[in-house]
Amino acid sequence: MDALLKTLFSSEEQELYVLDCLSYLMMVMAFITFVTLLFEHVPYGRYASSRYGFPVNVKVAWFVQELPAFLVPLSLVLWSPCAKIMHLPNQLLLLMFLCHYVQRSLIFPFLIRGGKSTPFISFVLAFVFCIYNGYLQARYLSHYADYPPGWVTHPCFIIGSCMWFLGWIINIHSDHILRNLRKPAETGYKIPRGGMFEYVSGANYFGEIVEWSGFALAGHSIHSAAFALFTLIVLSSRGMAHHKWYLTKFEDYPKSRKALIPLVL
Repeated sequence: MDALLKTLFSSEEQELYVLDCLSYLMMVMAFITFVTLLFEHVPYGRYASSRYGFPVNVKVAWFVQELPAFLVPLSLVLWSPCAKIMHLPNQLLLLMFLCHYVQRSLIFPFLIRGGKSTPFISFVLAFVFCIYNGYLQARYLSHYADYPPGWVTHPCFIIGSCMWFLGWIINIHSDHILRNLRKPAETGYKIPRGGMFEYVSGANYFGEIVEWSGFALAGHSIHSAAFALFTLIVLSSRGMAHHKWYLTKFEDYPKSRKALIPLVL
């Protein structure tokens, strides 16, 4: 890994410049995605379409597409210089990132019950994004992020870390509720109930938005902020679409339930 990085970049200054550019590019991608999602759903799950390529088994898709976001950071930490890895804020932020993707790549796919296949193009885009973002977040935190002394006691880090943990728990619990909606051999959709689903239709998306917003607050960098913005754009669109879909499909859907933000939206 170290040899590859030395081949790609002539100096640390050049690599840091590229990392900054990748962050701004992700923000541009977020804006383009926002405009695109005004006219089209992200094509996976209930919105899957054959227009976006041949179907990939949902368990295989989730496992393969999310795995780079775990393996790329792990490789960077183990097989390349990590000038900042000994600092506690960097360690904790990397741990947050890795905890999410250990669960998302090594646990979540194997708990899926049923589920529609993922179109190939959606699968490939997710795979490429996880490589991109895995490198961006892990390389910055392990080699370049420089936090002031006592940053772990700063209100931004404390509040951000608490938000990350709360969002992570909400996301995992919401996925658990969705998995257990159907009994064995049952098909079709049901109204999710319990947890944050009592307040919003996109409880799992709400949890992940809170999670990465907290990560961005604790990380205090353009790199983490770009990821949080991209997550917000994609998942808020999906949460709003789910809410409209539930209202159309179920006449008895709770009228007080919001789409994404409890009691607000």
